[in-house]
Amino acid sequence: MTKPILTTVSSPPAGQHPWGAIVSRYSDYLGLQRGYSEHTVRAYVSDITELLVFLAARGRTDLSAVGLPDLRRWLAAQQSNGAAAATLARRAGAARGFFAWARDNRFVPVDVASGLKSPKVGRSLPQTITQADARELMDAAAATAAETGGPQGARDVAILEVLYGAGIRVGELCGLDIGDIGAGSGTVRVLGKGDKERVVPLGAPAIGAVDAWLGVRPQWVRPASGRAMFLGVRGGRIDPAVVRRVVHAALRAIPQAPDIGPHGLRHAMATHLLEGGADLRSVQEMLGHASLATTQIYTHISDERLRAAFRQAHPRA
Repeated sequence: MTKPILTTVSSPPAGQHPWGAIVSRYSDYLGLQRGYSEHTVRAYVSDITELLVFLAARGRTDLSAVGLPDLRRWLAAQQSNGAAAATLARRAGAARGFFAWARDNRFVPVDVASGLKSPKVGRSLPQTITQADARELMDAAAATAAETGGPQGARDVAILEVLYGAGIRVGELCGLDIGDIGAGSGTVRVLGKGDKERVVPLGAPAIGAVDAWLGVRPQWVRPASGRAMFLGVRGGRIDPAVVRRVVHAALRAIPQAPDIGPHGLRHAMATHLLEGGADLRSVQEMLGHASLATTQIYTHISDERLRAAFRQAHPRA
């Protein structure tokens, strides 16, 4: 299980806002009770701190005196400074979450942010790679590992195979321990968002790559290694930034493939499953999406590819 995140926000200097203690309590709530990651907690705290500084600069030093027009002015000011619609939507959501919590904890009498509207955000289709690109990516990584030898090549192949094979997130991969991948069962046990555990099927190529890595892993083991599945060169649990470098470097060897990064391999896995006939609900469970609507975007990618193939190949397209 992941450890709860305790993010402390110190009281700001005089002249800014007087609500540092409240923000700190809200931060603890997000980490301890909601189970949000450190990155997510930091993003919410940053948005709320910015909002409160904005309000204090305009004389709103009593939280209970803040009204919906104040929050709308905050968003309008950011929009005039060029903030994107997605950023405005995220910050509006952060304000709604904070004021709902503040009402529940009796810092304010009413939730004034409940009527704060988020701007509509156009949803773009994520970039992905083709099935042929995925095969070429794995073949090239395996060839490089065979040429160089040593633990790093074996580890990198296993990382690529597991990211694409199971469609897991970078943080989920970094959190894997020895024993989470079952060679006999052909599955990987993943601790996802909100500490929700799921079991995802994993194919023979990925299982084989993990076995090869485990065979050389002892060369990097140090006291700090513990039971971490994937290690850095110094023996500690691998860092997400290292995983991203591994993926970007491997993709550079495939000239026609977009530089999609680790999350793009997750997109590719979902898209290729749907192209192969998998049902949407099963893909949702494998990805760990709370809502089926989140998974449905991959059906649009598959539809786009089908239309492109039709236009290219059909004589009456």
